Amino acid sequence: MVLLGVVANLVLAVPAVFAPNAVISLVGAAPVAETVWPAFAGWLLILLSLFYLPAAVDPDRYRVIAMLTVLARFAGVTFFTLLYPQLLLLALFDLFFGVTQGMLLLALGRR
Repeated sequence: MVLLGVVANLVLAVPAVFAPNAVISLVGAAPVAETVWPAFAGWLLILLSLFYLPAAVDPDRYRVIAMLTVLARFAGVTFFTLLYPQLLLLALFDLFFGVTQGMLLLALGRR
């Protein structure tokens, strides 16, 4: 599920680096005049996704990273819900991955 989340992040983030206003419009916001910051946000999402990979490969060995991966998803939910509620689609995106990854991590801990 973490790898699926990384792929989903990349599907959103890579186009955001090269065509930020297209992605901004896709998620329901108005295009911006200065695109460097949305493009940079896409770049940061790519880098964040790379940090998820150790947890995806071996969640037992990288337990702290796996927990931070789930927490990062809920941080995204909080950010978009409280600060940018017009981007509810992005909050729901992170909520889906946060809940499913969190449940799987809890199940992994119980075995």
